[in-house]
Amino acid sequence: MSSKILHITNGDVLTDYIIKLNIAKDENIITWQETLCVGPTTKEVASEEFLEIRKTFFQSFYDITLSKEEITTELEKLNDISDFSEIVLWFEYDLFCHINMVAVISLLEQKGIYLPISLVCSGRVEGEKGLKALGELNPKQLKSHYDNCIKLNLDDIALAKQVWGIYCDNDHNLLFPLITRPSSFKYMSNCLKAHIKRFPDVRSGISTLEYSILKLVKDNNVTSRHHLVGYALHYQGYYGYGNLQLARVIDVLALFFTETETSLILNRKGHLALEHQHNYQAEMNNTIHFGGASALDYKFDKQQNKLIKTILNAN
Repeated sequence: MSSKILHITNGDVLTDYIIKLNIAKDENIITWQETLCVGPTTKEVASEEFLEIRKTFFQSFYDITLSKEEITTELEKLNDISDFSEIVLWFEYDLFCHINMVAVISLLEQKGIYLPISLVCSGRVEGEKGLKALGELNPKQLKSHYDNCIKLNLDDIALAKQVWGIYCDNDHNLLFPLITRPSSFKYMSNCLKAHIKRFPDVRSGISTLEYSILKLVKDNNVTSRHHLVGYALHYQGYYGYGNLQLARVIDVLALFFTETETSLILNRKGHLALEHQHNYQAEMNNTIHFGGASALDYKFDKQQNKLIKTILNAN
């Protein structure tokens, strides 16, 4: 039997890195390019419906034309994996990567692929401060992560599929029991908690991430939206958003600051939002979807630790 390994990475940068280190060859790698932590999704990954929904989302939300051909060409490598004996996933500690990861695991089963799966996941590194992305590891650290990759068991696979299924549906309260479920996914609990808090707070109408960004404006000398994106990249915790996602979040928050050629300054609405003195959910009109749920449809109640339906959208 062949002993070839199929590697599935979280992006071009990492793909190039592991090729450079001779961990894998180009023909043994699938590069996953999606950003499934934002926008609508369907359970059948890479189906025609899935691709059309994602293409429409990127066009309307980011003004980006998504190439279905580029995506399908890469994923066509999964149509014949007879040469491979195992799969190694390369995904990081954050929500961005974890949503992509559970989608990939679900896709493998949807295609009837049942090879052993291992995970290379970055995060906390001994002797280092903060959380590290895979691309931030030096060659010795990355090779060590690969040598000590985590073998996923059947319970891990089942958990990933369950997370993906719930994420693609409307009731994300069903994720709460999974937060405490033991698994080989060291950072899954943190990511699910972070995801739930992406919904508007019941008091202010802004999410935890949006609150953190407004605090950055309040506490720092921020000169522009671009400058604020740079701050947010470093202080976003477990979200793992890139420039594109953070810039869009900041655009939604524009009603909370006064903008000049040289500064962003929190205005009265911004201060009221940070103090939870007024709910701005309706005024923000943030139409973003997280899988099968709309940010307009739910609010996060910290005291009850659950999502509750927005009154205007409650049945």
